Amino acid sequence: MSSNAHDVVIVGGGITGIATAYYLAHAGIPSTVIERDAIASHASGFAYGGLSGGIPNGPQPNFPAIAEGMRLHRELAASLAEETDVDIQFQDRPTLKLALSDTEAAALRQHLTWQQAQPGYTVQWLDGTAARALEPRIAPETVGALYVEGSADVEPYRLTLALATAAEKLGAVVRTGTVVGLRQDGGRVTGVALEGGEVVGCEHVVLAMGPWCAQASAWLGLDVPVRPLKGQILRLRASGEPYRISIGHGSNYAMTKPADGLVWTGTTEEDAGFDESKTTAARDHIIEAALRMLPALADAELVLQTACLRPVTPDNALILGRVPTLEGAYIATGGGRQGIMMGPAMAKAVADLIATGATDLPLDAYDPARFGT
Repeated sequence: MSSNAHDVVIVGGGITGIATAYYLAHAGIPSTVIERDAIASHASGFAYGGLSGGIPNGPQPNFPAIAEGMRLHRELAASLAEETDVDIQFQDRPTLKLALSDTEAAALRQHLTWQQAQPGYTVQWLDGTAARALEPRIAPETVGALYVEGSADVEPYRLTLALATAAEKLGAVVRTGTVVGLRQDGGRVTGVALEGGEVVGCEHVVLAMGPWCAQASAWLGLDVPVRPLKGQILRLRASGEPYRISIGHGSNYAMTKPADGLVWTGTTEEDAGFDESKTTAARDHIIEAALRMLPALADAELVLQTACLRPVTPDNALILGRVPTLEGAYIATGGGRQGIMMGPAMAKAVADLIATGATDLPLDAYDPARFGT
């Protein structure tokens, strides 16, 4: 059976899908979000929430979306505080990226000139003594560190909940359902098919299903080569003062989150398909990495271990924008480990395309057609 037509149906209740509903609602366009489970029940609800602006990593294909994401996160911190009573726990927090050898120091300093030129950030190279003056508990073998002011963090689940609350106040609808395909007529989308036979009619559809967007390849006649990258995080109860600086080493990090007062540390990068289970191997790996950065965590108590699946693409760039094979269809995925960072930027770009036909975010590098049909 077919339900009443909607202007826009968004498939996926993570940060990108919910933020798309939020920005559409502010543009006066009603939408319905269809989520298989519950909002932020996968990567968006278990992410770290660090907003470093990508600065410590240097130039990358997604940097325009990262920079726009940082700008929008600061806007949302103010607007959502007025629109909802959900505390998203956005706060400015410096980042200290450690080098434990001369080789690591050289790698961290490689893009220093570029990093220091980025607006909104203050980036310094510190020797080991200066780094320890900021956080005495870092590894004693630290030879230097990249120190970034202008970074921040947020509680991703609360952020997604706040966006949903604000969007619903403006007329958006969030509901459960499992999407199994699209309906089209004359090369234009006309509806979304759900398990059980229901079809939700629509003029536009936004596919924001994270790594599950791969199944849309068959719906769109377009290759969407996004895959899941599993990441696990530990939450530790540690003695002593909270870690007020986000500490990083390699691909690992640690900081104390205000939501629970625990030290969140991780993460893994696992090709494990769609397996979201937690493993002892990941636990041991994360603990080893955390102790290398912060030996003071040796006596910390493990409180919680989480796992989630981030969407990654073959070239590590987003898949974002209009779908050329089906008029009225849009896709937004591929955020990888920076999904929370870029989620608002991805969402606003798609909302702008629907509302006005154009967006300020350059999308050429994210073209959904670049992998072929």
